[in-house]
Amino acid sequence: MKKYNHIFFYSLLAAFSFMNFSCTKDFTEVNKDPIGKRTAEAHQLLAPALVNVLSTNMMRNWNFNNQLMQVTVEINDSEGRVFRYDVRRNLADYTWNNWYVNLTDLRDIYTIASQPETLNKSYQGISLITQSWVYSLLTDMYGDVPYSQANTGRDDNMQPAFDKQKDIYTDMFAKLEQANQLLQAGTAIVPTSDPVFQGDISKWRRFGNSLYLRLLLRVAGKAEVAASAVAKIKQMVDTDPAAYPVMENNSHTAKILWNGTNSSTAVYSSPFMVNIRAVDFRNMPVGDFFLSKLVTWEDPRVQPSLGTGGVPRFGIDRGADGWVGISSGYSPGSGVVIQTHFHSDTENKLTLQTDQHTGIIMNSAEVAFIKAEAAARGWISGPVANYYYKGMADAINYWMPTYITSPTDARFTAYVNEANLQWDPALPLDNLTFGSKSQLEMIHIQKYYAMFLVDMQQWFEHRRTGHPILPKGPGLVNGQKMPARMFYPQITQSTNPTSYKNAVAAQGPDDINTLVWWQRP
Repeated sequence: MKKYNHIFFYSLLAAFSFMNFSCTKDFTEVNKDPIGKRTAEAHQLLAPALVNVLSTNMMRNWNFNNQLMQVTVEINDSEGRVFRYDVRRNLADYTWNNWYVNLTDLRDIYTIASQPETLNKSYQGISLITQSWVYSLLTDMYGDVPYSQANTGRDDNMQPAFDKQKDIYTDMFAKLEQANQLLQAGTAIVPTSDPVFQGDISKWRRFGNSLYLRLLLRVAGKAEVAASAVAKIKQMVDTDPAAYPVMENNSHTAKILWNGTNSSTAVYSSPFMVNIRAVDFRNMPVGDFFLSKLVTWEDPRVQPSLGTGGVPRFGIDRGADGWVGISSGYSPGSGVVIQTHFHSDTENKLTLQTDQHTGIIMNSAEVAFIKAEAAARGWISGPVANYYYKGMADAINYWMPTYITSPTDARFTAYVNEANLQWDPALPLDNLTFGSKSQLEMIHIQKYYAMFLVDMQQWFEHRRTGHPILPKGPGLVNGQKMPARMFYPQITQSTNPTSYKNAVAAQGPDDINTLVWWQRP
């Protein structure tokens, strides 16, 4: 026993001596970065940030937006169900944290691309567009948020001030104007760094201006900025469209095509595959509001007999009793059962879970519906019907490109006539009574389907317009009021208390019913 103790003692002493030697000799050399790169290049930051943001958006679309907007309805009688407007504070952290983390890289792209030795106007413009995209999600989700001082932790600013939403929008407009000018030069970028447009700068410019139109429309109802917003929309669409090219068809749609599965070797893997089990995916019933109209219209996106093999569709399966959706907002204890649901990747059918095309950032159909609403309100020239049909055709074409190609396609004309979806200029502009008809309801019910899977845009637009008009089930809580915003994350209250308190004092209570700036009269 003594022998082994001596051996142990000397071994320990030798190890200690080696450690001491290792920690003192050539310390800087040993800890030198073996790769040799001390800074990142702009092209290295773009794809990871975009994939991470889009993955975050898709997950919150699936379990938050779709529940509020009656695309899907859980079979669950417990508390904290989003489809009953029972929104809990713990839902706030996920988007806030992920969006801000990736904004650091998107902002750094601009900084790097502005240095004399790495100057690149296209990366500058792309950075401004993607920053505006993510910041618009943040402010539309929460209201006033850190903006001018955000992502400055490396400068020891750990408690950034919250900017007012009006000021955020004003600066986003300035960023998008600047991006439009920067991208005119068409400076080349590394194609493989760009998962959205594979280096096509002209398409980035179209996306930036399309995003600009989306945000202008969102604030055009605010009296204090309405005149300038409407004037800008008219300039972009009517007066000087050549200076502000926008998305015109699905070849311009901003998207990331998922090219992998849940394998670690995949380049871009859909979060629906990575983060959702197959059983959970197919156990998410389709809402009656979303489903019933598509079935009534005999819409090709849900009809398995239409299209050709391999054409992307919504991947919805009939239940035992046919096309039966779940009525949203049902009371606990109602005994509802799953009927119609989305396919999963284990069912050997077309499914959104593995579909490459689910990674939508913004599509051309939305741009057409923005123009339709602007024309219906008299802000731009019409006819409204042209924009309305263009939006419908583009929305179907995205999922079924070989079935409907354009608004003049014979199949599309037959679909519109058989579904009784012809544009009706005799309708009043607006009427928010449930079951009523209006021009805005016609536009927004089609826009609702066009924005399927596009982050929280259905919810944002419903908050702005009240359309589409949703039925209210008996089990809704929160006074049956659609949530107007998301809570601020709880961690913000403890890590940034002063700025948090100032934001609440300026905007109103940290509550889901507090209207953000653009929602107020």
